[in-house]
Amino acid sequence: MSDEKDRLGQRLRDVEAAREDQWARKRDAELLEQMRERLNAMLCPYCKASLGAASEGGVEMLKCPNDHGAWLGKKTLERLLSRRK
Repeated sequence: MSDEKDRLGQRLRDVEAAREDQWARKRDAELLEQMRERLNAMLCPYCKASLGAASEGGVEMLKCPNDHGAWLGKKTLERLLSRRK
């Protein structure tokens, strides 16, 4: 009888652990999706429109669709500055 209780108790702990793992995977997926949305929704500080990828003269940048400006990544800026020298 004691052995049967031990096996039942272990089975209940296994089910509980599986449910916790399932919840954690679902929560992780939700958080990752929120992070992706934030990264993809970079906004123009002036008009709040979503910035779009653009390329001008071989330079990759994020550009406001309403022509309020363009933003470069650090590596792109460094590359442009090194060309200038």
